[in-house]
Amino acid sequence: MEITSVKSFIDYYEKIRARTNRLIAIVPPEHINFTYKPGKFTIGDQIRHIATIERYMYGETISGRQSAYPGCGKEFAETYEDVVSFFNEMHRQSIEIISNLSDDDLNRRCLTPANNEISIWKWLRAMVEHEIHHRAELYIYLNLLDVKTPQIFGFSAEEVQKLSINL
Repeated sequence: MEITSVKSFIDYYEKIRARTNRLIAIVPPEHINFTYKPGKFTIGDQIRHIATIERYMYGETISGRQSAYPGCGKEFAETYEDVVSFFNEMHRQSIEIISNLSDDDLNRRCLTPANNEISIWKWLRAMVEHEIHHRAELYIYLNLLDVKTPQIFGFSAEEVQKLSINL
C-alpha cells in the first residue's frame, strides 16, 4: 500500500486506532499490570509502548528529528485510566504532527533509529504495522485472562466458515 495523501492516511489510521481502542476499552483495570511471564511487557507496557513509539519515534523522525523513544514504563502512566489518557494524548500529538505534513512530504526521506533512510510514507506504513503487531499481542494477553475480545471485523473465523459455501 502506497500512501499518497496525508488526509487519506489519517482517515485510514484512525480506523486502525478505533480497533485498538475497542480492545483497550475491555481491558479489566485490575489487570493493567498482567504479563504472561516475568520480564515481559505488561498490558500497560504494551499500551504505553504503542503510544510512545508512535509519538517519540515515528512522530519525531517524520519531523526530521532523531528518535526520542523514552521507553514505556509506569512513570508515564500507572493506573488503567491514566494509561488510556496517556495513550490518547500521545495519539493526539502524533496526529497533529502528521497533519502538518504535505502530500509532497510523504516522499521526503527520514532517518530511522538505525540511521536508515526511508520515505515518510513507508515509515508511516511501518507505524501502522507496529500498532497492529502490538494489538495482536494484547489479544493474546486478554485471551490468557479469559476476557472475551471483540471480533476485528464483526465475525469469528467459525462464523465466517458457517456463512461460507462448501467447496
